[in-house]
Amino acid sequence: MASHAAASGRKGWRMSFCLSNPLPCARALSPRGRSMVNNLKSYLRRAEFAALVAMPVLLAGCNPADFPASTFAPRSDLGHWVQGVYLETIVWDSLILALICGLIFLLLTRYSTRAREDQPGPPPPHGESIELEIAWTAGPALILLFIAVPSLRIVFRSQPATPPPHSLIINVTAHQWWWQFDYPGLGVETADEVHIPVGRPARFLLNSADVIHSFWVPGMGGKRDVIPGHVNELTFTPDTPGEYIGECAEFCGLSHANMKFRIFVQTPVDYANWLANQTSGPRNANQGAAAAGEHVFLTSACTTCHAIKGVSSGYIGPNLTHFGSRTTFAGSIYVNTPANVAAWIEDPEALKPGAQMPPLGLRGKELDQLVAYLESLK
Repeated sequence: MASHAAASGRKGWRMSFCLSNPLPCARALSPRGRSMVNNLKSYLRRAEFAALVAMPVLLAGCNPADFPASTFAPRSDLGHWVQGVYLETIVWDSLILALICGLIFLLLTRYSTRAREDQPGPPPPHGESIELEIAWTAGPALILLFIAVPSLRIVFRSQPATPPPHSLIINVTAHQWWWQFDYPGLGVETADEVHIPVGRPARFLLNSADVIHSFWVPGMGGKRDVIPGHVNELTFTPDTPGEYIGECAEFCGLSHANMKFRIFVQTPVDYANWLANQTSGPRNANQGAAAAGEHVFLTSACTTCHAIKGVSSGYIGPNLTHFGSRTTFAGSIYVNTPANVAAWIEDPEALKPGAQMPPLGLRGKELDQLVAYLESLK
């Protein structure tokens, strides 16, 4: 009985060791076992070769132009700060990974334990080491500290207590599921599209009209929660003119994925021209389908929700004063074309689930006239 138990113990110990160290045990296996190990090694070599061949092909398909909402192409001071912390974290993680892999290799090759015939069980455990306990507790804490300090520094730099000199202040109100932008002191209000000049600090004051949202422009860097009854701040200085996609980064309901916006970074001259156009009223629709469409607008339910400077004073939906000059609408998910606007007016719910705009019941000539009027608002 004792010899049988000892033999069983030795067999169990060898099996446990071989399961954790299959390649050193290959010689001790049967011919069939060695064949299985060799087949496994061959399969792993082929998989590694295939991965090496496929990697350049996959990377070649990653064209930055196909990913406009990328954080790897920062276009503001905040974006560069965020990318710097990201790369710094990658360096620290890589060093830690190399250190751990080196230690594992050292332990496996220098301090590994092999089964012996005269050793029926695993070797006795070593005693506890207080120094080792302190090391693997303090080590991760220091790593987190190295990452936390630069991250917190960026958080405070992106929301200074006082705005930088000559900052452009923009009030942002998040709605389900669109964005409202107000330029205080300038008399400009727009929806889903915001214009800022290059090289000038922009300070966004963020609030929500309903639920919690999150304001995020990957190209500009940073992300801020937008909370009802509380104003959060986000400040950055864009450095490259262009069009940048923003989005809500906090699940906020049925059409969360359809709640986008666009930031147009313009040269000072282009921004001044845009601002001059926005501060003026809409162009008068004196004749044709647009003039008839203004009458349709005034006699429909549109005036209850939408404001047009000098025409209506609705406040529930987006301001339409210069709707025709916008490139997109409906949470910046549809290009502003007559066909898309007509489809939206006919059945908003079909184009954007959960849309809080009811269908107006307009068809045919009246619908065409209303679309012509809205497109004339430039």
